[in-house]
Amino acid sequence: SRILPPRNRRINNTSKYTNENTMKTELREKPFDSWQELQTYQKSLTAPEGQYGATSVFVGTMRDFNVSQSVKAMFLEHYPEMTSLYLDKIASEALQRWNILDTFIIHRVGHINPDDSIVLIAVWSAHRSEAFEACRYIIEELKHRAPFWKKETLKDNSERWVTQNTT
Repeated sequence: SRILPPRNRRINNTSKYTNENTMKTELREKPFDSWQELQTYQKSLTAPEGQYGATSVFVGTMRDFNVSQSVKAMFLEHYPEMTSLYLDKIASEALQRWNILDTFIIHRVGHINPDDSIVLIAVWSAHRSEAFEACRYIIEELKHRAPFWKKETLKDNSERWVTQNTT
């Protein structure tokens, strides 16, 4: 499968903080350090100094269990173009719904091991309530709408497709 390059988008928004909000979404096959990615991206923020007062972050990590069974690996399947469009759409919806300044999403695809980060979501805003609400909205929408399919490899080497998301 083909991985699309990161997408940086500038969104015209009615936010009272800035007229040009941004977002970055990216699909990755290789493991990443969520905290290093966050630090690097935050240094590149384009919001004028003093505008953001809150950053809400969610990092989803692969567990070694699911549905009461041990899991030793997972393969996250996707359609690159469709999945990228969904990530962009969900981030755009958050930018339009809340007064937030920026969003940053990295989502893994392909082979994933326990303890690997699967998703990083960060939202910047002037106020914590908007950052929290938008970050929660993004992860919930990703879990329910984004076109990903999970195949788990269990400890006994059998495989199964995951049919329901966890909460």
